[in-house]
Amino acid sequence: MNKLDQILAEAQHRRETSYREKALKMYPHICGRCGREFSGKRLSELTVHHRDHNHDNNPEDGSNWELLCLYCHDNEHQRQVDLHYQKEEAAVAGSGSKVTHKAFAGLEALLKGKSEG
Repeated sequence: MNKLDQILAEAQHRRETSYREKALKMYPHICGRCGREFSGKRLSELTVHHRDHNHDNNPEDGSNWELLCLYCHDNEHQRQVDLHYQKEEAAVAGSGSKVTHKAFAGLEALLKGKSEG
């Protein structure tokens, strides 16, 4: 890791630590999705989720944050990825373009040839 990467990683860590500490002081230590409570060592399993998915948007009132457990946080981000791909697929389908490649074209003939041989 070069010097610039190291400086940027340290700055990001300080920023994340700062808003995490604030969020943990503002909100009860409960996952906003599944309702599980966290304390002690398990508090590290509670993450700060940015509602608008912009990690630079950290208003002092915490209005862009919610506390989510690791599992619910991963699930939320996976939902966003899925939504992105669904939108992409809908755009392709709506553009009138047709899929011309057939991945399994000729497979039946190949399989028949092997079973006969």
